[in-house]
Amino acid sequence: MGDRLSLSDRLRSAAPLLLDAAMGSDLDRRGLPTTLPLWSAIGLIERPDLVRAIHRDNMDAGADIVTTNTFRSTARTLRKAGLDESAAERLDYLAVELALSARDEAGRPDALVAGSIAPLDECYEPTFTTADDEALEEHAAQARNLAAAGVDFLMVETMPTIREATLAAQAALQSGLPVTVGFVCEPSPEHGGAARLMSGESLAAAVEALRPFPVTMIFANCAAPPVISSALAQLRDLTEVPIGGYANVGQVDENVGWNPAGALRGGAYAEAAAEWLDLGARVIGGCCGTHPEHTRALRRLLDERRTA
Repeated sequence: MGDRLSLSDRLRSAAPLLLDAAMGSDLDRRGLPTTLPLWSAIGLIERPDLVRAIHRDNMDAGADIVTTNTFRSTARTLRKAGLDESAAERLDYLAVELALSARDEAGRPDALVAGSIAPLDECYEPTFTTADDEALEEHAAQARNLAAAGVDFLMVETMPTIREATLAAQAALQSGLPVTVGFVCEPSPEHGGAARLMSGESLAAAVEALRPFPVTMIFANCAAPPVISSALAQLRDLTEVPIGGYANVGQVDENVGWNPAGALRGGAYAEAAAEWLDLGARVIGGCCGTHPEHTRALRRLLDERRTA
């Protein structure tokens, strides 16, 4: 690992960590259409140089953690796209190679590379119908690929249901690497707009379900900034595990996956993220619709807090 401290060691330090911004919406912004179902994975197939550049730009902007472009590189997604599902392993390895080479190019040996493990189907679907053994094997296959390719930890993210989150965490932990888990949330009309999972399940139930699994961190991600704030306000009272958040800006697009139109710019996003730090977030970053501009603004926020 060289000069890099582990994720756990970094979380124990005084300074919060900065996660990178989104990949899929930035590929689209830079001229590579990200049509569904492949979405960001199209970058691995058609423009790996652009994927590497986005990683590099986020590290140059001050990110402490960059996330592999493996949100939609699974065999299941390739099948949906009519492609050879056996290419999933090669794409996972390529995604890690691009992140590692960008880290070398940026001269950032301290930066951590997180291996992204996403829902097998849609992030905003409130149900999960895949059988447990099938889901375990699919998530474990990607976890093995990412671990073997050299990521520093595995990031189970954007989970809309407790069942898939726990299955993905269990599969990821088999790798022996640290594992973080992130839930995608929505406001609950029955509880004054308090954040809950897209499935309608509570964050309290989600945290309790994860208790048997030694996860390193719990996130709320891919929701509007106020929803992330609500989720963090709950998580800080629900768990002793470090917590973090990264929000989306813009809206879902049925064709390209995400449309950042009307999104918060970097400065306004950082103002929202300041509340996450006040709520105890140990990692902040950007989800769909964010770009290195947002990473740079968050870096300024963290640096100002550290020197205040």
